[in-house]
Amino acid sequence: MRRGLRYLGIVVALLIIGGGFRRSSGDGGEFSGDYSKLSGIIIPGLASTQLRAWSFLDCPYSPLDFNPLDLVWLDTTKLLSAVNCWLKCMLLDPYNQTDHPECKSRPDSGLSAITELDPGYITGPLSSVWKEWIKWCIEFGIEANAIIAVPYDWRLAPSMLEERDLYFHRLKLTFETAYKLRGGPSIVFAHSLGNHVFRYFLEWLKLEIAPKHYNQWLDKHIHAYFAVGAPLLGATESVKATLFGNTFGLPISEGTARLMSNSFASSLWMMPFSKYCTADNPYWKHFSGASRKSHQTYQCEEHEFHLNYSGWPTNIVNIEIPSIHEVAQTNLSSMECGLPSQLSFSAREVSDGTFFRAIEDYDSDNKRLLYQLQKLYHSDPVLNPLTPWDRPPVKNVFCIYGIDLKTEVGYYFAPSGKPYPDNWIITDVIYELEGSLFSRSGNLVEGNPGAASGDETVPYNSLSLCKNWLGPKVNITRTPQSEHDGSDVQVELNVEHQHEADIAPNMTRSPRVKYITYYEDSESIPGKRTAVWELDKANHRNIVRSPVLMRELWLQMWHDIHPDRKSEFVTKAKRGPLRDDDCYWDYGKARCAWPEYCEYRYLFGDVHLGQSCRLKNSSADTLLHYL
Repeated sequence: MRRGLRYLGIVVALLIIGGGFRRSSGDGGEFSGDYSKLSGIIIPGLASTQLRAWSFLDCPYSPLDFNPLDLVWLDTTKLLSAVNCWLKCMLLDPYNQTDHPECKSRPDSGLSAITELDPGYITGPLSSVWKEWIKWCIEFGIEANAIIAVPYDWRLAPSMLEERDLYFHRLKLTFETAYKLRGGPSIVFAHSLGNHVFRYFLEWLKLEIAPKHYNQWLDKHIHAYFAVGAPLLGATESVKATLFGNTFGLPISEGTARLMSNSFASSLWMMPFSKYCTADNPYWKHFSGASRKSHQTYQCEEHEFHLNYSGWPTNIVNIEIPSIHEVAQTNLSSMECGLPSQLSFSAREVSDGTFFRAIEDYDSDNKRLLYQLQKLYHSDPVLNPLTPWDRPPVKNVFCIYGIDLKTEVGYYFAPSGKPYPDNWIITDVIYELEGSLFSRSGNLVEGNPGAASGDETVPYNSLSLCKNWLGPKVNITRTPQSEHDGSDVQVELNVEHQHEADIAPNMTRSPRVKYITYYEDSESIPGKRTAVWELDKANHRNIVRSPVLMRELWLQMWHDIHPDRKSEFVTKAKRGPLRDDDCYWDYGKARCAWPEYCEYRYLFGDVHLGQSCRLKNSSADTLLHYL
């Protein structure tokens, strides 16, 4: 490989994935370029880790049985041929979260557990999660022991992860082992539910380490935290999965998906909750002598009761149930005979259990959901996860998410007249899109839409909560996502930002261009940096495969370790190709695009002109423009 790409591999890549930086003695944020110490921790999201069988299960009427180490999540062949067997290996007891008596499954380990869920010629690309990200790492020369995946059983609530698998003990050891192996701290790269896992780990760590050593441990072992697609206030799709079912694109019915999902306590982990309500801090209960199992009460600000929708665009759930005077003598089979009345529930009423108690008489599953909610979340001895986030106490925090996609923010449910799990139907859906709310039929809906919309899975108000972590003065930059020469870069410096208020930059947009908007703050907390990146039209599930995101990560980390850097964040003034794949043929000019970076160089096996466009040997010099 050419000298330029080798330099890029040794410098750029090793940076991003790891976190081993040599600090100078004066300022905790200063580093020399000792990139050989880098390592990185990947925490995957919901349903993004392979599960393997740990039992023998004979499947009648099917030639395919389950044996130890066989794939369960995900093996679409067995799912199609023996769905009842497959469900036995997936389902958990809803009360104690134990395995089915006939089959148990456990998470796989290593990078292979998170790259492709169902490897195969056809199914592999369709179930790819982190594979492209790993390819980037390899292409840029990352050492194999510098990338560490920490898969987990995404079916479990956080306390059960520790109780059954000692997951957070093992995660702590992973950070410490990486430090001993590489000699420096790590970078945490978490996606979706993985961000909730990391948040819980930080709170759990407070109870494992003496308070005076807590921040020292974090500074020693974690350099930066990249929160990608973090549902900081939950996601409305979790409500749909609980009442109706979410198939994850699998060939199963919504009822089967609901039956499976509601056996997982983790289904409640991403329930939407109010940004104005907090819970008692369990941390202090451990030192005050309070009971570890005492019920945590929510404490809400006045905004919760004076403003509508708990800080969300609209009510999360609108549901038809029989009228109140019919309730005493009715049951599920006669529910359709009552006069319907519609009830609406906000995010707070979903997360505190009010909604589930209100429909308890009409849904046999709600007793189990209330039990899980109370025991595994409200009474969690470490943290009630259904409470707003504060900025993690990590030196460098980067919050990254997609915006301006059509995203579900509310639902209308009605009884179907069928037994559980098909006893509810969705009569309407409320979407947000680019600052407006509308129903499934296309009619505009009143509410409190944000300045943008979400990433197709998580609403904008939940993703953008991390803007509260920024200080009172923020620098904002908007650039095209594609390679650019700087002509369409817009900058606003020292923009005033009020706490708990969104930041809407006064910048223009070209309708045909996808942008990245950067919000950066390196001054409000001494020695710490906070940044928020908003990527136009970046889908929640595919953002970890985005070449644009990978490019920005490489450049930011390369900038961080360079001794001659001139600013706290990498410059946005220009973006050129970094890989051969970024070069392409410009048919209008009959040459390779970006001639200052790319040249035409045919190699045997190239089948079109674009493949023959490759980086020039001297392209490493362009990295100096990003200081």
